[in-house]
Amino acid sequence: MATARPLARARSPALIHRHWLAGWPLPGPAAATLAGMESLLPVAGPPLFLVPPGDLAAGAVTLTGPEGHHAAAVRRLRAGERADVSDGAGRLAEGVVTGVGKDSVTIDIAVVHTVRAPSPRLAVAQALPKGDRGELAVELMTEVGVDEVIPWAAERSVTRWQAERGAKALARWRATAREAAKQSRRAWLPEVADLASTAALARRAAAGCAIILEASAAAKLHELPLPDSGEILLLVGPEGGISPAERAALRAAGALEARLGPTVLRTSTAGAAAAAVLLSRTRW
Repeated sequence: MATARPLARARSPALIHRHWLAGWPLPGPAAATLAGMESLLPVAGPPLFLVPPGDLAAGAVTLTGPEGHHAAAVRRLRAGERADVSDGAGRLAEGVVTGVGKDSVTIDIAVVHTVRAPSPRLAVAQALPKGDRGELAVELMTEVGVDEVIPWAAERSVTRWQAERGAKALARWRATAREAAKQSRRAWLPEVADLASTAALARRAAAGCAIILEASAAAKLHELPLPDSGEILLLVGPEGGISPAERAALRAAGALEARLGPTVLRTSTAGAAAAAVLLSRTRW
């Protein structure tokens, strides 16, 4: 059990904040210093940085590489400021900056929280949209709480991921998910899978609960029965819609069709809107 440590002569903001995070009592001068430091905390919470799994086992973490550069040169963190760290696999640590280099930042870890994996798991098969709308879709779905995004080479998708172009596009989707997870302070980093075909998605749909987002469907998304565990697979078609052959193949695999509402959304925003409906009924 942690015991209170004397802090009568403490002048370091980092030390004061560490004592506060640990729940230890603060003497008058230290409490006054902490009150002044509260203004350094953004309304949405302190910034969150990602580290490899296992790095949170130590009492301190040093951010290097792209994360260190972002913390030191872009965010310009200072000693004494709050900063949190996650391993993207369910562990989120509260900390305070104790040292700043040119492209590195050291964070003293005070508390580590373990967050259970979300259940039921929500995966979204996103048909490839045009231009940068794919990254917008990934960003929004990550912020909402989707656990996996599956790029879908749908029949009517105008965009085609081929060879080097496909590899670069997939890398952008994964980078977008990573940054959106940090912005939304997620303890679990969402997965962005490899490009999938309709046949592959049909096989996956046969293994659990699968829902096709279809504007002409009779059923309403918010009225469908949903599982309490396992996986929910949501399929979002391209701007031209899911072809009759694809719909037939997915329905034959057990997928249900449902409409989101009276309006028609773009493919880049439909996934996030539908995910919000599903998550509000299962996890929120």
